[in-house]
Amino acid sequence: MGLYIVLPALTHVISAWPRLSSLAPWWLLVMMVAEVASFFCSMSLLRLVVRNGSWFAVITAGLAGNAVTNVLPGGDAAGASVQFRMLATTGVDPDQAAGGLAAASVLGLAGLFLLPVFALPAIVGGVAVSAGLEHAAELGIGGFVLIVAFGAVVLTTDRTLLNLGAALQWLLNKIPLRHGRTVDLPSRLLAQRDIVRTDLGRNWWKAVLLIAGRVGLDYVSLLSALRATGARPNPSLVLLAYAATAVIALVPITPGGLGIVEASLTGLLVLAGVPGSSAVVATLAYRLGAYWLPIFGGGFCYVLFRRRYGPMRSTGGPSSSPGGPPK
Repeated sequence: MGLYIVLPALTHVISAWPRLSSLAPWWLLVMMVAEVASFFCSMSLLRLVVRNGSWFAVITAGLAGNAVTNVLPGGDAAGASVQFRMLATTGVDPDQAAGGLAAASVLGLAGLFLLPVFALPAIVGGVAVSAGLEHAAELGIGGFVLIVAFGAVVLTTDRTLLNLGAALQWLLNKIPLRHGRTVDLPSRLLAQRDIVRTDLGRNWWKAVLLIAGRVGLDYVSLLSALRATGARPNPSLVLLAYAATAVIALVPITPGGLGIVEASLTGLLVLAGVPGSSAVVATLAYRLGAYWLPIFGGGFCYVLFRRRYGPMRSTGGPSSSPGGPPK
């Protein structure tokens, strides 16, 4: 249903593909380099939080999980499951993998919601901002405050996490036809929280740099796509459009925000002062690098993973009975 609603906007963007040949090739090269570097930062963050030294395991699991997220309905859960099972197959402790994936997800969300803050100097300085982009900035700043508050509570208090773990364990054990029962989930969540907190405490500056790199380079990729069309919009307004689109894409209406991102980004770029024709072509070029090519890359990574490790091993995941890593 969600894809049906946004299909006209998606069709409008895709129909602009013949105009890609008119884009400045050097700016397209910058766009692709920035996007590859953004994905590298994302994989580096995943490697940091799951404490796995194998680049092959982290990159193949990360890209394969990203591909699943972008092609399946409810893809966030499915993609996280694929990442978890692939990491567990390589020998990462299941609880460690689950805690690291959760930490990476929360850190990534915080980075997205923080983006509008960097546009505030331009807004305060007198840059004209449309009402739509202004509301997007307010939403982003409010979301950042809530995420930081939630993260602070979870990292500094035990009772909240124990209650969440108990509620999740109860729900999991109510699932019919499920193999095995979940036991000791609250205490295991607490143990993994302490490990993640210790690791991030030692490596907080690395995590900050990697989050900034992942989000910032993806934004640079969008700016480069716009420059490739010849447009020269205000970077602060483009940042607001980018941040608002990223937040909208979090709503799981379509796989990977397909159609939602195209419709939202095109409209918000117009509000940011980009000519309509340039907004459409730039959105198409940007999505080729950020959405479509990583899907094919994820499929290739999964094939490489299967050749080295064989089929993914069945594991109960972070909610199953505790056990050691697969052998």
